[in-house]
Amino acid sequence: MSANSRLTVAAHVLTWIGLYQRRGHEVATSEQIATSASTNPVVIRRLLSELRRAGLADSQRGAGAGWTLTRELSAITLLDVYRAIEPGPLFALHRAAPDPECVVGQGIGPALSAVYDGVEAALRRELAQTTLEDVLQDILKAA
Repeated sequence: MSANSRLTVAAHVLTWIGLYQRRGHEVATSEQIATSASTNPVVIRRLLSELRRAGLADSQRGAGAGWTLTRELSAITLLDVYRAIEPGPLFALHRAAPDPECVVGQGIGPALSAVYDGVEAALRRELAQTTLEDVLQDILKAA
């Protein structure tokens, strides 16, 4: 099973736009962002559409088209980004109900739900403590 990089790419996109705007640019194109993230602009546009729906980014059409942040990096947490792109639970139970006559089948859902709920709560707490400004400052320190 491969790891999901959507949160990483979304944080990259928003942090890049924030830095780009700080450097005096009004909007960033998906092509520019895609170059930084080494991916296809279509992937960036799809991701930015989700971020726009969540109120984290906005787009301008026509002459000077591109993307902007809707708020400062210091006002966007990794939890905000996570919620925008991963609206469902982190873990899922069986798609089909397990055999209720089996002791494991009848008990696996409740046993794992408690664990999964705790893991997800810890994840959300941790993500809420880091803003994209924190991420940018770490990046700039390392550069």
